[in-house]
Amino acid sequence: MIPVEEARRRILARARLMPEEWLPLARARGRVLARDIVALRTQPPHDVSAMDGYAVRAADTDPPGRPLRLVGEVPAGRTFPGRVGPGEAVRIFTGAPLPPGADAILIQERARTEGDRVIPEVTVEPGRFVRPAGLDFRAGDPGLAAGTLLDGRSLGLAAALGHGWLPVRRRPRIALLATGDELVWPGATPRGAQIVASNSIAVGAMAEAWGAEVVDLGIARDDPAELTRALEQARGLEVLVTTGGASVGSYDFVQEAAGRLGLELDFWKVAMRPGKPLVFGTLGETLLLGLPGNPVSAAVCALVYLRALVRASLGLDPTLPMARARLAVDLPANDEREDYLRGFIEGTDGEGCWQVRPAGRQDSSMYRTFAQADVLIRRPRHDPPRQAGALVEVIDLATITRG
Repeated sequence: MIPVEEARRRILARARLMPEEWLPLARARGRVLARDIVALRTQPPHDVSAMDGYAVRAADTDPPGRPLRLVGEVPAGRTFPGRVGPGEAVRIFTGAPLPPGADAILIQERARTEGDRVIPEVTVEPGRFVRPAGLDFRAGDPGLAAGTLLDGRSLGLAAALGHGWLPVRRRPRIALLATGDELVWPGATPRGAQIVASNSIAVGAMAEAWGAEVVDLGIARDDPAELTRALEQARGLEVLVTTGGASVGSYDFVQEAAGRLGLELDFWKVAMRPGKPLVFGTLGETLLLGLPGNPVSAAVCALVYLRALVRASLGLDPTLPMARARLAVDLPANDEREDYLRGFIEGTDGEGCWQVRPAGRQDSSMYRTFAQADVLIRRPRHDPPRQAGALVEVIDLATITRG
Protein backbone atom coordinates (compact mmCIF):
# COMPACT_ATOMS: atom_id res chain seq x y z
CA MET A 1 0.00 0.00 0.00
CA ILE A 2 1.19 3.50 -0.78
CA PRO A 3 0.35 6.63 1.28
CA VAL A 4 -2.48 8.91 0.22
CA GLU A 5 -0.14 11.79 -0.64
CA GLU A 6 1.98 9.49 -2.81
CA ALA A 7 -1.15 8.33 -4.65
CA ARG A 8 -2.25 11.94 -5.17
CA ARG A 9 1.21 12.89 -6.41
CA ARG A 10 1.25 10.08 -8.99
CA ILE A 11 -2.26 10.89 -10.19
CA LEU A 12 -1.55 14.62 -10.52
CA ALA A 13 1.68 13.86 -12.41
CA ARG A 14 -0.52 12.37 -15.17
CA ALA A 15 -3.00 15.25 -15.30
CA ARG A 16 -3.09 17.11 -18.62
CA LEU A 17 -4.12 20.74 -18.91
CA MET A 18 -7.19 20.96 -21.12
CA PRO A 19 -7.01 23.02 -24.34
CA GLU A 20 -8.98 26.25 -24.61
CA GLU A 21 -12.24 26.83 -26.39
CA TRP A 22 -14.26 30.02 -26.92
CA LEU A 23 -17.72 30.44 -25.44
CA PRO A 24 -20.22 33.31 -25.39
CA LEU A 25 -20.73 34.87 -21.99
CA ALA A 26 -24.17 33.30 -21.58
CA ARG A 27 -22.61 29.81 -21.70
CA ALA A 28 -19.43 30.47 -19.72
CA ARG A 29 -20.76 30.27 -16.15
CA GLY A 30 -18.85 27.67 -14.15
CA ARG A 31 -16.02 27.48 -16.67
CA VAL A 32 -12.37 28.35 -16.08
CA LEU A 33 -10.75 31.25 -17.92
CA ALA A 34 -7.87 29.97 -20.04
CA ARG A 35 -5.90 33.19 -20.27
CA ASP A 36 -5.77 36.73 -18.96
CA ILE A 37 -8.18 39.24 -20.45
CA VAL A 38 -7.92 43.03 -20.40
CA ALA A 39 -10.37 45.88 -20.70
CA LEU A 40 -11.31 46.58 -24.30
CA ARG A 41 -12.92 49.89 -23.40
CA THR A 42 -12.82 52.64 -20.79
CA GLN A 43 -15.52 52.69 -18.12
CA PRO A 44 -17.08 55.16 -17.85
CA PRO A 45 -16.06 56.38 -21.30
CA HIS A 46 -16.73 60.02 -20.32
CA ASP A 47 -17.09 62.11 -17.19
CA VAL A 48 -20.66 61.26 -16.17
CA SER A 49 -23.18 62.33 -13.58
CA ALA A 50 -23.51 60.16 -10.48
CA MET A 51 -26.90 61.65 -9.59
CA ASP A 52 -30.03 63.17 -11.07
CA GLY A 53 -29.74 66.94 -10.93
CA TYR A 54 -28.16 69.82 -12.85
CA ALA A 55 -24.80 70.12 -14.57
CA VAL A 56 -23.31 73.43 -13.51
CA ARG A 57 -20.12 75.39 -13.16
CA ALA A 58 -19.25 75.04 -9.47
CA ALA A 59 -18.22 78.70 -9.25
CA ASP A 60 -21.76 79.76 -10.21
CA THR A 61 -23.17 78.21 -7.01
CA ASP A 62 -21.07 80.38 -4.69
CA PRO A 63 -22.84 81.97 -3.00
CA PRO A 64 -26.02 79.84 -3.25
CA GLY A 65 -29.31 81.40 -4.13
CA ARG A 66 -28.33 83.04 -7.41
CA PRO A 67 -30.61 81.79 -10.21
CA LEU A 68 -29.07 79.85 -13.12
CA ARG A 69 -30.67 79.73 -16.54
CA LEU A 70 -31.80 76.23 -17.60
CA VAL A 71 -30.58 75.74 -21.19
CA GLY A 72 -31.43 72.08 -21.85
CA GLU A 73 -31.26 68.53 -20.57
CA VAL A 74 -29.23 65.39 -21.19
CA PRO A 75 -30.46 61.88 -20.33
CA ALA A 76 -28.22 58.82 -20.05
CA GLY A 77 -27.08 57.58 -23.43
CA ARG A 78 -27.12 61.02 -25.07
CA THR A 79 -24.79 64.02 -25.20
CA PHE A 80 -25.50 67.70 -24.80
CA PRO A 81 -24.96 69.50 -28.12
CA GLY A 82 -23.73 72.76 -26.66
CA ARG A 83 -21.61 74.08 -23.83
CA VAL A 84 -22.53 75.25 -20.32
CA GLY A 85 -21.63 78.93 -20.01
CA PRO A 86 -21.51 81.30 -17.03
CA GLY A 87 -24.80 81.37 -15.15
CA GLU A 88 -26.21 78.37 -17.01
CA ALA A 89 -27.33 74.87 -16.00
CA VAL A 90 -28.35 71.70 -17.84
CA ARG A 91 -30.83 69.19 -16.45
CA ILE A 92 -28.93 65.89 -16.22
CA PHE A 93 -29.71 62.32 -15.24
CA THR A 94 -27.60 59.60 -13.65
CA GLY A 95 -25.08 58.17 -16.10
CA ALA A 96 -25.37 60.97 -18.63
CA PRO A 97 -22.12 62.54 -19.93
CA LEU A 98 -21.15 65.80 -18.28
CA PRO A 99 -21.71 68.65 -20.80
CA PRO A 100 -18.63 70.65 -21.85
CA GLY A 101 -18.10 73.64 -19.58
CA ALA A 102 -19.73 72.03 -16.52
CA ASP A 103 -17.57 70.73 -13.71
CA ALA A 104 -20.03 69.64 -11.01
CA ILE A 105 -23.53 68.29 -10.37
CA LEU A 106 -26.06 70.16 -8.29
CA ILE A 107 -28.34 67.37 -7.10
CA GLN A 108 -32.05 67.95 -7.53
CA GLU A 109 -32.67 67.66 -3.78
CA ARG A 110 -30.54 70.76 -3.24
CA ALA A 111 -32.16 72.97 -5.90
CA ARG A 112 -35.52 74.45 -6.72
CA THR A 113 -36.86 75.53 -10.05
CA GLU A 114 -38.84 78.58 -11.10
CA GLY A 115 -39.80 78.27 -14.76
CA ASP A 116 -36.59 78.17 -16.76
CA ARG A 117 -34.47 79.03 -13.76
CA VAL A 118 -32.64 76.77 -11.29
CA ILE A 119 -31.82 78.17 -7.86
CA PRO A 120 -29.00 76.37 -5.99
CA GLU A 121 -29.62 75.95 -2.27
CA VAL A 122 -26.01 74.93 -1.55
CA THR A 123 -22.55 75.61 -2.88
CA VAL A 124 -21.03 72.66 -4.72
CA GLU A 125 -17.36 71.95 -5.23
CA PRO A 126 -15.72 71.13 -8.59
CA GLY A 127 -16.07 67.40 -9.30
CA ARG A 128 -19.01 66.95 -6.92
CA PHE A 129 -21.14 63.96 -7.95
CA VAL A 130 -19.08 63.51 -11.11
CA ARG A 131 -17.70 60.11 -12.05
CA PRO A 132 -14.53 60.79 -14.02
CA ALA A 133 -13.78 58.90 -17.22
CA GLY A 134 -11.95 55.65 -16.40
CA LEU A 135 -13.09 55.64 -12.78
CA ASP A 136 -13.65 51.87 -12.96
CA PHE A 137 -11.05 50.91 -15.57
CA ARG A 138 -9.37 52.11 -18.74
CA ALA A 139 -8.82 50.30 -22.03
CA GLY A 140 -5.86 47.97 -21.62
CA ASP A 141 -6.16 47.63 -17.85
CA PRO A 142 -5.96 44.08 -16.42
CA GLY A 143 -9.41 42.53 -16.23
CA LEU A 144 -9.62 38.85 -15.22
CA ALA A 145 -6.71 36.46 -14.69
CA ALA A 146 -6.31 33.03 -16.24
CA GLY A 147 -7.61 30.41 -13.84
CA THR A 148 -10.62 32.47 -12.76
CA LEU A 149 -13.65 30.28 -12.10
CA LEU A 150 -16.33 32.23 -13.90
CA ASP A 151 -19.39 33.14 -11.86
CA GLY A 152 -21.98 35.89 -12.10
CA ARG A 153 -19.64 38.55 -10.74
CA SER A 154 -16.74 37.76 -13.04
CA LEU A 155 -18.99 37.35 -16.08
CA GLY A 156 -20.54 40.74 -15.34
CA LEU A 157 -17.06 42.24 -15.26
CA ALA A 158 -16.13 40.52 -18.53
CA ALA A 159 -19.19 42.05 -20.15
CA ALA A 160 -18.33 45.50 -18.81
CA LEU A 161 -14.77 45.09 -20.08
CA GLY A 162 -16.21 44.72 -23.57
CA HIS A 163 -15.94 40.94 -24.08
CA GLY A 164 -18.74 38.95 -25.68
CA TRP A 165 -16.79 35.67 -25.89
CA LEU A 166 -14.20 34.21 -23.51
CA PRO A 167 -11.39 31.66 -23.86
CA VAL A 168 -12.07 28.89 -21.35
CA ARG A 169 -10.60 25.49 -20.58
CA ARG A 170 -12.46 22.63 -22.21
CA ARG A 171 -14.11 20.40 -19.64
CA PRO A 172 -12.26 17.11 -19.08
CA ARG A 173 -14.41 14.24 -20.29
CA ILE A 174 -14.92 11.54 -17.68
CA ALA A 175 -16.51 8.17 -18.40
CA LEU A 176 -18.24 6.39 -15.52
CA LEU A 177 -18.67 2.63 -15.49
CA ALA A 178 -20.33 0.73 -12.65
CA THR A 179 -19.53 -2.98 -12.41
CA GLY A 180 -21.27 -5.92 -10.74
CA ASP A 181 -23.97 -8.51 -11.32
CA GLU A 182 -25.70 -7.28 -8.18
CA LEU A 183 -26.49 -3.83 -9.56
CA VAL A 184 -29.72 -2.49 -11.06
CA TRP A 185 -30.49 0.99 -12.38
CA PRO A 186 -31.90 3.58 -9.98
CA GLY A 187 -35.70 3.37 -10.15
CA ALA A 188 -35.67 -0.34 -11.02
CA THR A 189 -36.87 -2.94 -8.54
CA PRO A 190 -34.02 -5.05 -7.15
CA ARG A 191 -34.65 -8.78 -7.17
CA GLY A 192 -33.19 -11.28 -4.79
CA ALA A 193 -29.78 -10.06 -3.61
CA GLN A 194 -29.58 -7.15 -6.04
CA ILE A 195 -28.95 -3.55 -4.95
CA VAL A 196 -29.41 -0.16 -6.61
CA ALA A 197 -26.38 1.32 -8.40
CA SER A 198 -25.76 4.69 -6.74
CA ASN A 199 -22.04 5.26 -7.28
CA SER A 200 -22.25 6.61 -10.82
CA ILE A 201 -24.97 9.04 -9.78
CA ALA A 202 -22.99 10.34 -6.78
CA VAL A 203 -19.58 10.47 -8.42
CA GLY A 204 -20.98 11.86 -11.66
CA ALA A 205 -22.81 14.69 -9.92
CA MET A 206 -19.70 15.65 -7.97
CA ALA A 207 -17.49 15.45 -11.05
CA GLU A 208 -19.82 17.78 -12.95
CA ALA A 209 -19.82 20.20 -10.02
CA TRP A 210 -16.00 20.17 -10.13
CA GLY A 211 -16.04 21.08 -13.82
CA ALA A 212 -16.01 17.79 -15.75
CA GLU A 213 -18.17 16.57 -18.60
CA VAL A 214 -19.54 13.16 -17.62
CA VAL A 215 -20.36 10.23 -19.89
CA ASP A 216 -22.22 7.39 -18.14
CA LEU A 217 -21.31 4.01 -19.66
CA GLY A 218 -23.88 2.17 -17.57
CA ILE A 219 -23.38 -1.11 -15.72
CA ALA A 220 -21.02 -3.90 -16.77
CA ARG A 221 -21.64 -7.39 -15.51
CA ASP A 222 -19.01 -9.55 -13.79
CA ASP A 223 -17.78 -11.01 -17.04
CA PRO A 224 -14.27 -10.20 -18.33
CA ALA A 225 -15.36 -10.07 -21.96
CA GLU A 226 -18.34 -7.79 -21.30
CA LEU A 227 -16.23 -5.60 -19.05
CA THR A 228 -13.54 -5.33 -21.72
CA ARG A 229 -16.11 -4.19 -24.29
CA ALA A 230 -17.44 -1.63 -21.83
CA LEU A 231 -13.97 -0.26 -21.07
CA GLU A 232 -13.29 0.17 -24.79
CA GLN A 233 -16.08 2.76 -24.97
CA ALA A 234 -13.92 5.19 -23.01
CA ARG A 235 -11.18 5.43 -25.63
CA GLY A 236 -10.45 9.03 -26.55
CA LEU A 237 -11.78 10.42 -23.27
CA GLU A 238 -9.53 11.92 -20.62
CA VAL A 239 -10.50 9.76 -17.65
CA LEU A 240 -12.31 6.47 -17.12
CA VAL A 241 -13.69 5.95 -13.62
CA THR A 242 -14.89 2.50 -12.69
CA THR A 243 -16.66 1.61 -9.46
CA GLY A 244 -16.43 -1.88 -8.06
CA GLY A 245 -14.36 -4.80 -9.29
CA ALA A 246 -11.09 -3.29 -8.05
CA SER A 247 -10.48 -5.63 -5.12
CA VAL A 248 -9.15 -9.21 -5.02
CA GLY A 249 -12.39 -11.20 -5.05
CA SER A 250 -13.16 -13.95 -7.51
CA TYR A 251 -15.50 -11.58 -9.39
CA ASP A 252 -13.29 -8.48 -9.41
CA PHE A 253 -12.28 -8.20 -13.06
CA VAL A 254 -11.38 -4.55 -13.67
CA GLN A 255 -7.63 -5.06 -13.76
CA GLU A 256 -7.93 -8.22 -15.85
CA ALA A 257 -10.22 -6.62 -18.42
CA ALA A 258 -8.14 -3.42 -18.56
CA GLY A 259 -5.01 -5.53 -18.97
CA ARG A 260 -6.44 -6.96 -22.18
CA LEU A 261 -6.62 -3.38 -23.50
CA GLY A 262 -3.04 -2.56 -22.57
CA LEU A 263 -3.39 -1.19 -19.04
CA GLU A 264 -0.19 0.29 -17.68
CA LEU A 265 -0.75 -0.04 -13.96
CA ASP A 266 0.71 2.75 -11.86
CA PHE A 267 -0.45 1.58 -8.44
CA TRP A 268 -3.04 -0.53 -6.67
CA LYS A 269 -4.00 -0.24 -2.99
CA VAL A 270 -3.69 2.90 -0.91
CA ALA A 271 -3.17 3.15 2.84
CA MET A 272 -6.49 4.86 3.50
CA ARG A 273 -9.83 4.06 5.08
CA PRO A 274 -12.27 3.92 3.37
CA GLY A 275 -10.82 3.33 -0.07
CA LYS A 276 -7.96 0.84 0.13
CA PRO A 277 -8.53 -1.05 -3.18
CA LEU A 278 -7.87 1.89 -5.52
CA VAL A 279 -6.53 1.23 -9.04
CA PHE A 280 -4.73 3.85 -11.13
CA GLY A 281 -3.07 3.51 -14.51
CA THR A 282 -3.34 4.40 -18.18
CA LEU A 283 -5.22 2.90 -21.11
CA GLY A 284 -3.44 4.58 -23.98
CA GLU A 285 -4.19 8.30 -23.57
CA THR A 286 -7.00 7.63 -21.10
CA LEU A 287 -6.39 7.64 -17.36
CA LEU A 288 -8.06 4.80 -15.47
CA LEU A 289 -9.18 5.43 -11.90
CA GLY A 290 -10.72 2.30 -10.42
CA LEU A 291 -12.73 3.18 -7.32
CA PRO A 292 -13.97 0.66 -4.75
CA GLY A 293 -17.55 -0.51 -4.98
CA ASN A 294 -18.70 0.37 -1.48
CA PRO A 295 -20.58 3.68 -1.84
CA VAL A 296 -18.75 5.62 0.87
CA SER A 297 -15.37 4.34 -0.33
CA ALA A 298 -16.17 5.42 -3.89
CA ALA A 299 -17.36 8.87 -2.78
CA VAL A 300 -14.40 9.55 -0.47
CA CYS A 301 -11.90 8.42 -3.11
CA ALA A 302 -13.61 10.69 -5.64
CA LEU A 303 -13.21 13.63 -3.23
CA VAL A 304 -9.56 12.87 -2.55
CA TYR A 305 -8.37 11.86 -6.04
CA LEU A 306 -10.85 12.59 -8.84
CA ARG A 307 -11.47 16.16 -7.70
CA ALA A 308 -7.73 16.85 -7.72
CA LEU A 309 -7.40 15.38 -11.22
CA VAL A 310 -10.30 17.45 -12.61
CA ARG A 311 -9.09 20.69 -11.05
CA ALA A 312 -5.51 20.20 -12.22
CA SER A 313 -6.73 19.62 -15.78
CA LEU A 314 -8.59 22.95 -15.59
CA GLY A 315 -5.61 24.85 -14.21
CA LEU A 316 -7.15 25.14 -10.73
CA ASP A 317 -5.53 24.43 -7.38
CA PRO A 318 -5.90 20.67 -6.71
CA THR A 319 -5.13 20.97 -3.01
CA LEU A 320 -7.62 19.20 -0.76
CA PRO A 321 -9.22 21.99 1.29
CA MET A 322 -8.87 21.43 5.02
CA ALA A 323 -10.21 23.31 8.03
CA ARG A 324 -9.44 22.94 11.72
CA ALA A 325 -11.97 21.66 14.23
CA ARG A 326 -12.04 20.39 17.79
CA LEU A 327 -13.04 16.88 18.73
CA ALA A 328 -16.13 16.54 20.86
CA VAL A 329 -15.06 13.05 22.02
CA ASP A 330 -11.90 11.06 22.62
CA LEU A 331 -10.46 9.01 19.75
CA PRO A 332 -8.12 6.01 20.04
CA ALA A 333 -4.81 5.77 18.20
CA ASN A 334 -5.00 5.25 14.44
CA ASP A 335 -3.28 2.43 12.56
CA GLU A 336 -1.24 2.42 9.34
CA ARG A 337 -4.12 3.68 7.16
CA GLU A 338 -5.11 7.33 6.79
CA ASP A 339 -8.66 7.69 8.07
CA TYR A 340 -11.53 9.81 6.72
CA LEU A 341 -14.25 9.64 9.35
CA ARG A 342 -17.75 10.92 8.72
CA GLY A 343 -18.58 13.46 11.39
CA PHE A 344 -21.15 15.98 12.55
CA ILE A 345 -20.75 19.55 13.77
CA GLU A 346 -22.11 19.92 17.31
CA GLY A 347 -21.42 23.62 17.75
CA THR A 348 -18.45 25.94 18.06
CA ASP A 349 -16.00 26.81 20.80
CA GLY A 350 -15.41 30.30 22.13
CA GLU A 351 -13.19 31.11 19.14
CA GLY A 352 -15.70 30.03 16.52
CA CYS A 353 -13.94 26.71 15.82
CA TRP A 354 -16.25 23.79 14.98
CA GLN A 355 -16.71 21.00 17.49
CA VAL A 356 -17.11 17.71 15.65
CA ARG A 357 -18.17 14.22 16.61
CA PRO A 358 -17.49 11.15 14.44
CA ALA A 359 -20.48 9.06 13.46
CA GLY A 360 -20.96 6.05 15.71
CA ARG A 361 -20.41 3.54 12.87
CA GLN A 362 -18.09 4.09 9.93
CA ASP A 363 -18.98 1.10 7.74
CA SER A 364 -18.21 1.97 4.11
CA SER A 365 -21.58 0.65 2.93
CA MET A 366 -23.52 3.19 5.04
CA TYR A 367 -24.05 5.92 2.47
CA ARG A 368 -26.83 7.68 4.35
CA THR A 369 -24.31 8.63 7.02
CA PHE A 370 -22.05 10.11 4.35
CA ALA A 371 -24.93 12.04 2.75
CA GLN A 372 -25.98 13.49 6.12
CA ALA A 373 -22.51 14.14 7.55
CA ASP A 374 -21.14 17.67 7.84
CA VAL A 375 -17.45 16.85 7.59
CA LEU A 376 -14.83 14.22 7.00
CA ILE A 377 -12.38 14.07 9.89
CA ARG A 378 -8.92 13.29 8.55
CA ARG A 379 -6.58 11.28 10.74
CA PRO A 380 -3.00 10.68 9.55
CA ARG A 381 -1.45 7.23 9.63
CA HIS A 382 -0.27 6.22 13.11
CA ASP A 383 -2.00 9.23 14.65
CA PRO A 384 -1.74 9.00 18.46
CA PRO A 385 -4.82 8.95 20.71
CA ARG A 386 -6.71 12.25 20.71
CA GLN A 387 -8.68 13.63 23.60
CA ALA A 388 -11.85 15.68 23.38
CA GLY A 389 -10.90 19.26 22.57
CA ALA A 390 -7.91 18.30 20.43
CA LEU A 391 -7.58 20.00 17.06
CA VAL A 392 -8.05 17.86 13.95
CA GLU A 393 -8.26 18.49 10.20
CA VAL A 394 -11.69 18.31 8.59
CA ILE A 395 -13.15 18.58 5.09
CA ASP A 396 -16.38 20.57 4.76
CA LEU A 397 -18.56 18.17 2.76
CA ALA A 398 -21.23 20.70 1.83
CA THR A 399 -18.62 22.91 0.19
CA ILE A 400 -16.39 20.35 -1.50
CA THR A 401 -19.18 18.30 -3.07
CA ARG A 402 -20.73 21.37 -4.73
CA GLY A 403 -17.67 22.72 -6.50
